[in-house]
Amino acid sequence: MWQNGTRLNQYLFATIITIPLLSFGMVQGWLSPMLSVLQSPGGPSPEPFTSTDISWVTSVTYITAIIFGAPMGYLTDRYGRKIMTLITTLSLIAYWQIKLFSLEPWAVILARGIAGIPCSACYIVLPIYLKEISDIDLRGALGSLLILNRNIGYLASYVGADLLDATTMLWIGLSVPTVVFFVFLLMPETPEFLVKQGKIDEAKTVLAWLRGVSTIDCSLEEDIDRIVKAEKRTQADSKSVWNIIIHDRPTLKAFIITLVIKITQQFDGYLIVLIYAGFVFERAADYISLKLSPNKQIMMIGVVQLLGSIVATCIVEKTGRKLLLITTSLAMGVGMLTLSAWFYVTSEGTWLPGWLPVLAMCVCIFADAAGFQPISYIIITDLFTFQLRGTVSSFANICAKLSNFVQMKWFKSLSEMVGIHWTLLFFAVVCFAASFYTVIFFPETRNKTVDEIYSKLSRTKGKEIREEDAKSGP
Repeated sequence: MWQNGTRLNQYLFATIITIPLLSFGMVQGWLSPMLSVLQSPGGPSPEPFTSTDISWVTSVTYITAIIFGAPMGYLTDRYGRKIMTLITTLSLIAYWQIKLFSLEPWAVILARGIAGIPCSACYIVLPIYLKEISDIDLRGALGSLLILNRNIGYLASYVGADLLDATTMLWIGLSVPTVVFFVFLLMPETPEFLVKQGKIDEAKTVLAWLRGVSTIDCSLEEDIDRIVKAEKRTQADSKSVWNIIIHDRPTLKAFIITLVIKITQQFDGYLIVLIYAGFVFERAADYISLKLSPNKQIMMIGVVQLLGSIVATCIVEKTGRKLLLITTSLAMGVGMLTLSAWFYVTSEGTWLPGWLPVLAMCVCIFADAAGFQPISYIIITDLFTFQLRGTVSSFANICAKLSNFVQMKWFKSLSEMVGIHWTLLFFAVVCFAASFYTVIFFPETRNKTVDEIYSKLSRTKGKEIREEDAKSGP
């Protein structure tokens, strides 16, 4: 096992790789505090946004994300992780440049449509890139940087919107991906993709740089040989990717597990809590004195998100994926159940403390950022080989964006029809079901190769898998 001192380059490279997600976090975070400003006659837009404009601004990103996300896995496998990351960064530059050119409704809607490219690519390309430059015992910690950097971007936008004018914030937003683009031109491709291209010596040089060792290191030769053999097996296998997924039993199990975790994470209520946080604060203010401006409320949410991400980065390699996923999904369920109960009881005219829904909301946001969300991305790279990673990531991303679109489109109407408490209860049930599913079917993937994981998945009895997990420890 490599010592931490020899792996500084991996931490540095991983930080640079995930900065596009910081920029995308700023893209998404900019929207929340600016929606009401854009609709104001005295706002930065030459004309106030209408309700129709706002509906397009909030939804068009998910529509284009589905369109651009469909071929993203293939393009990543075809042209490489570095090229696709550079294209992702260019799309972020284009987003900020359009809004600097104009904040009229058509321009903001166009920019939000272009944001669909990083909305897909950041969650498909970057996790694959991280996995392929990380040692096996760093995959979780470096993978969690994805959500950590995104949440830093969220908080930066919240604070910037409160302290700076719109133009200054847009220039800061543009500067981040611009600097990253030129820095990233100097960064290497992943060893696995270089091997796929037949560039064995270059792959060896990159792997040596990542680990801080000499190119003649014996263990380095062993790992390069392992990658070469895996690539030869892939080339010798004439089956299509979907043929492998459907007909290979452990691969199919891994695929089902990935989709279940990914979709349940999208329907854990996290997105709704973020969007309707102001509504929760408003209702809670009827029962407790909350002297926070709307922007300060959003900033508080950003801080909670960031703290959850920091916790995930620090503990994911100690607790393992399974335990962290079980505990955070349970915590999400408890938070959603508490929110549901509070709204139901207070709607019946019974008094309950106003701090309760605020606390429950913070628990939900913290738990999602601390485990449920980052692990839903980490497991895709843990459970699949180089050959399958891009395709599975693209398909899972499409399912996630469809889930987001459904929630954005129907939550308000459904809540008005059946009551917000029943809708929140549905989210709680999803979280508890996800926790139960994880206990029964999800194998621990920490410090394990794909072959070792598939060996566990090929067992027919869930009991045997749980016994093996118990032996491997947390």
